Amino acid sequence: MAVRGGWREWRRGIQVRGAGRRRDGRRWYAGHIRTYAGAARRRLREGELGPAPALLALAVTWIVFQSLNENFLSPRNLSVLGVDIVGTGMVAVGVVFVLLIGEIDLSVGSLAGLSGALFAALNVTHGMSEWLAVIIAVGCGAVAGAFHGFVFTKIGVPAFVVTLAGLLAWNGLMLYLLGPESTIHFSEDGLVAELTGRHFGSAAVGYGLAALGTVAYLLVAHYDRGRRVAAGMPYRPVGEIWARTALLAVVVFVAVYVLGRFEGLPLALLILLGVIVVSDVLLRRTPYGRQVHALGGGVEAARRAGVDVARMRISVFVVSGTLAAVGGLFVASRLASATQVPGSGMLLINAIAAAVIGGTSLFGGRGSTWSALLGVLIIQSIASGMALLGVQSAVQFMITGGVLLIAVVFDSLARRAAESRGRA
Repeated sequence: MAVRGGWREWRRGIQVRGAGRRRDGRRWYAGHIRTYAGAARRRLREGELGPAPALLALAVTWIVFQSLNENFLSPRNLSVLGVDIVGTGMVAVGVVFVLLIGEIDLSVGSLAGLSGALFAALNVTHGMSEWLAVIIAVGCGAVAGAFHGFVFTKIGVPAFVVTLAGLLAWNGLMLYLLGPESTIHFSEDGLVAELTGRHFGSAAVGYGLAALGTVAYLLVAHYDRGRRVAAGMPYRPVGEIWARTALLAVVVFVAVYVLGRFEGLPLALLILLGVIVVSDVLLRRTPYGRQVHALGGGVEAARRAGVDVARMRISVFVVSGTLAAVGGLFVASRLASATQVPGSGMLLINAIAAAVIGGTSLFGGRGSTWSALLGVLIIQSIASGMALLGVQSAVQFMITGGVLLIAVVFDSLARRAAESRGRA
C-alpha cells in the first residue's frame, strides 16, 4: 500500500507540475500577446504604421483590377508585372539610401538612361564585349554618384541643386551618345537582353529556391533571437518566428506556383529580390546601416556620436548612382535597345514615388529597401490594370499622384506625432 500510495503521489506531483508549466506557458504567451498589442497601439498613435498602408493599398489595387478584368491576376500578367518592376525597382532601392539620410537624388533617371546608352554605344558602335561594356556603364554610374556626393558634402552645394544639375548634364550626354536617331538597338540574344528574357521553367528550381529562402529566413530569425536573448534585449517568441516563416512560405510557394504556370521564375525578379535582401541586411544588421539611419535622425547628433558624416553621405550617393545604372540596363534589356525613355523624367518620378509610397520617409531616418518593392508593385500594378482596361495613361498619372499624396500625408503626420513626443 505504501508503494502504491507513493506511486499515486508521484503521478499527482507530475500532473500538478505539468499543469503549472502549462499555466506558466499560457501566462508567458498571454504576456507577450499583451506586449505586442500594446506596442501596436503605440505605433498606431505615433503614426509608425510600417508597411501596413502599402500592403493594404496593394491588396485593394489587386482586388479592384481583378474584379474589373479577370486577366489581371493571370499567370501571364503577373509574370510580365514581375519583370516590368525590376528596372524601376533597382533605381528605387538606391533612392531609399539617399532618402534615409534626409536628402534626395534627382539624377537617377538620367543616370539610368546614360547607362543604357553608354552600354549600347560601346557594344554596338565600338564593338566592345558586353561584359566590359556593362562594367564600364555601371562604373560610370558609381563615379557620377561619388561626384554628386563630393560636391554636396565637401563644397556644400545642396543635394537638390547638385543632382538637378546632374539630371540635365547626364541627360544631355545620353542624347549625345544615342545620336540623331535617339535609339541604338543591340542583340536580343546577348547578355543584357537575357537579363529580362530568361526564365527558370523547371519546377525543381523554383520550389528549391522557395524552400531555400524560407529555411534561410527561419535560421536567421532564430540566430537573431538567440543574440537578443544573450544580450538581454527584447526578442520575438518562437511561436511568432514560426508563424512568420509559415506566412513567408505560403507567399513564396504560391508565387512560384503561379509564375510556373506561364514561363517560370524570371531571372530579373530574382536579381531584384537578391539586391533588396542584401541591401536590407546592409542597412539593418551592419554598423554601416546604423550610421545611415543615425545620419537621417540628425546630422549633428550623428557627428557627435562618431559618425563620419562626409564619408557616409558620399557613400549613399555612390549606392544610388550604381543602382540607377543597373536599373538603366534592365530598362534597356526590356526594350532590347537604348533610348531616351529612362531620361524623360518618368523613371525618376516613379522611383521616388515607389520609395515614398512603400513607406520610406522623406524626412530621413525611417524606411527599408522592401518599401521600394512594395511601392513599385503598387505603381506598376496601377499601370498594368489601366492597360488591361484600355484607360488613358493620363488617368494612371492622376491615380498614382493621388496615392503618392496620401503616402506623403501619412509620412508628415507620423513626423508631427514623433515631434510632439520629442522623438524627432
